[in-house]
Amino acid sequence: MPLFFCPSSVAVIDREEAPLFFLKWTVVLSQLLFQCWIPLCSFSQAEIYQVEDLPHGGLFLRAASLRDLPHIIIIGVRKGGTRALIEMLSLHSAVAAAENEVHFFDWESHFQKGIPWYLSQMPFALPDQLTVEKTPAYFTSSKVPERIHDMNPGIKLLLILRDPTERVLSDYTQVFYNRLQKHKRYQPIESLLVKDGEINLGYKALNRSLYHLHLQNWLRYFPLESIHVVDGDKLIRDPFPEMKRVERFLNLEPQINASNFYFNKTKGFYCLRDHGRERCLHDSKGRAHPHVAPAILHKLYRFFHEPNRKFFELVGRTFNWN
Repeated sequence: MPLFFCPSSVAVIDREEAPLFFLKWTVVLSQLLFQCWIPLCSFSQAEIYQVEDLPHGGLFLRAASLRDLPHIIIIGVRKGGTRALIEMLSLHSAVAAAENEVHFFDWESHFQKGIPWYLSQMPFALPDQLTVEKTPAYFTSSKVPERIHDMNPGIKLLLILRDPTERVLSDYTQVFYNRLQKHKRYQPIESLLVKDGEINLGYKALNRSLYHLHLQNWLRYFPLESIHVVDGDKLIRDPFPEMKRVERFLNLEPQINASNFYFNKTKGFYCLRDHGRERCLHDSKGRAHPHVAPAILHKLYRFFHEPNRKFFELVGRTFNWN
């Protein structure tokens, strides 16, 4: 039950009494927020109240937006296309997306601040909108599934994945450019991927691409029906069909259409068009990967063959991965 200024969330008041009314309910709201403990399942915050003139001279007051705990979480994977997914999902009018990665469930410094802090990181949304946040590190953090389940066992989870080898190369590329911008030393990718002639199992980027291991942990707490796997490679090549599948999974009214996407030849990937306004992902997205010797790429393909097969069995579908 969302928290409103007045029990019904709607009030009709006399114009002359408006100042007193607002003062009264501002005090009440403050008392509720700061002196009362609100149960976790009903925790929300009110923000804006629309005031409309009525013909007889009164004012019509109604709640315009709320903060709510997320109904949807994009749990990963890092360099899988999570930013593109949340931007595309935001095209739907029934979705309100958090602007930043929250890292509530995986960072102890944030988790210790509790649910009220987490709620404060959510966007304001209309009562009929679904709130979504994305933190790619959730998927590979062992403690996160249980924590999210404790908050809401019925939550909808989106997991976007790419070819594991491509994801590793993207992971390295991001770290490479970050270190380059900070004038820090970086290791050649070959030295990270291979150690003593074999795949380096100590390289964290490789572990993040062992999708079956991480998904097994999530399936201890959530049924597969609660997790929709988005094909990140298809989302890059042709986003519209993938987004229609996401709409169906979230039981959203069909609204996103092909005209929302256009291919930007300069950037080399799809950008978004929303009510005449066009926008593209940041320039850091879609950067060229470093050259990797064919022999090392072949080692990676062989390494991921069995983990990929196990993942396909878990989700009951296959992906066009090397």
